[in-house]
Amino acid sequence: MLIRSLTLVACLLPLTASTPASGRKRDILPTVTLPYATIIGSSILGIDSFKGIPYAQPPVGALRLKPPQPITSNLGRVAAVGSPRGCPQFFSQVNTSVLPASVLATLLNTPLFQRIQDSSEDCLTINVQRPSSASPTSKLPVVFWIYGGAFETGATQEYDGTDLITTSVTLGKPIIYVAVNYRLGGFGFLPGAEILADGSSNLGLLDQRLGLQWVADNIAAFGGDPTKVTIMGESAGAISVFDQMALYGGNYTYKDAPLFRAAIMDSGSIVPADPVDCPKGQAIYDQVVAAAGCSKASDTLACLRTANYATFLAATNSVPAIFSYKSLAFSYVPRPDGIVLPLSPEELATRGEYAPVPFIIGDQEDEGTIFSLTQFDISTSAELVHYLSTYYFNNASLENLTNLVAAYPDNPSAGSPFNTGAMYNLYPQYKRLAAMLGDLVFTLRRRVFLAIATGVKPDVPAYSYLGSYLAGTPVVGTSHASDIPPLYGYYPGVASLSIQKYYINFITGLDPNAGRGRLRKWPLWKTKKQLLNFQSLANVLIPDTFRNAQYQQILSMDSSLRI
Repeated sequence: MLIRSLTLVACLLPLTASTPASGRKRDILPTVTLPYATIIGSSILGIDSFKGIPYAQPPVGALRLKPPQPITSNLGRVAAVGSPRGCPQFFSQVNTSVLPASVLATLLNTPLFQRIQDSSEDCLTINVQRPSSASPTSKLPVVFWIYGGAFETGATQEYDGTDLITTSVTLGKPIIYVAVNYRLGGFGFLPGAEILADGSSNLGLLDQRLGLQWVADNIAAFGGDPTKVTIMGESAGAISVFDQMALYGGNYTYKDAPLFRAAIMDSGSIVPADPVDCPKGQAIYDQVVAAAGCSKASDTLACLRTANYATFLAATNSVPAIFSYKSLAFSYVPRPDGIVLPLSPEELATRGEYAPVPFIIGDQEDEGTIFSLTQFDISTSAELVHYLSTYYFNNASLENLTNLVAAYPDNPSAGSPFNTGAMYNLYPQYKRLAAMLGDLVFTLRRRVFLAIATGVKPDVPAYSYLGSYLAGTPVVGTSHASDIPPLYGYYPGVASLSIQKYYINFITGLDPNAGRGRLRKWPLWKTKKQLLNFQSLANVLIPDTFRNAQYQQILSMDSSLRI
């Protein structure tokens, strides 16, 4: 299968944990004392895991659809073992009648589509994993993982940092892995004028920020160094990484110290978006209100807060989802609100209002394929223009959208999955749409951001890549999210070994080349605008100039390409 599930089965561990990598025997389960709780974890194969540590008050009752609140009471002993609950998930129906069985199997087996059975509103928890040899004096670098899932699905329990930590120890560069649960869908990113007026927009981003503040306050007790935090995410997680860099106009400090010192963005960066109270956002709010039976309430937001959980969950999931016909025209996405996210992300980038930290950013070669599997009725260029105008870019003129579509040849051989000739064109515009969606949201959007970043902050190191290790995979190619298995060590091989090593070098020393051994040197993007191309058997350097005509067309109309 193209992408393996990352959900790990929780194991019941004995009271006496296994011998850690340091060789000393541990007779009790790992325990860390924090100001508000005593955290009991588990230990196996030299890795201590503390999963499901509460970092905020439960966002239920009066705190539903409100910014997260720090914990103010003592929780006593917390058993941070097993599988923590995920936040409420947004699942949609896939039209199986039009999808080939192999494609459907691939789609359902991605981290974006894993069903989280144990979900709850009381979900604001954080996972910490460390080498068993770590102590409060270790001061190890920390990677802070923000999961993806289109701001609709995902949970920390899908990702386990054991293999990444084990590799770091083997390299002599041990790290601590942290993952944060944050609210999704209508629980975390509900738009609308009512939400804006209440000061309750972009709650998922605020959850992530409170998680980072928790790390600043508490990670030293686990053996981590709060001054050496790298934020990392994939897809919506990568978009969130940039948003954390740009939150409050680039204010990334807490208690007069930076919350992080570096960033890694896998398949995501700046996503131009209309404001929280834009017409599209208001339509989402109104639909949720109607589905919850709150349309006649004098205070519709108060009504949503008092609706029972099942009713509110169903209401938030009554709008189009990521694998629906609407696809990447997100129902729920971070939107400018004037405060948390002051402006659209590309505006904040252009103004230089984001954290000046070194970063890695990259994409998979065929980002758009899995998001183009349901639009079978699009057969012509005119229908493609209509689709983009209706669902994506309401502020773009038909002339500009016509020019944008024309920049992509109406020829399957030029579409995605790339370099597969005329094969795998599921419907007349499939490969063309896949190329466009991949570029507009991910691949060429990355290049737009890099061009901006190296202009406004030329002294900040930036490295970029393209993943092609699954080139030739039928229908989807090296698709969106195909980097997760090699990153987490589920697909051993050249890609996994090199990605892990480069990233660990960057997390520990801010330079992916520090101690790279026989790996190819990864140049700064600004030097020659080159990408490190991860392939199945080797890594090569390629110029970041492909589809330049399309890139120029996107640049020429960028202000109107807001979702």
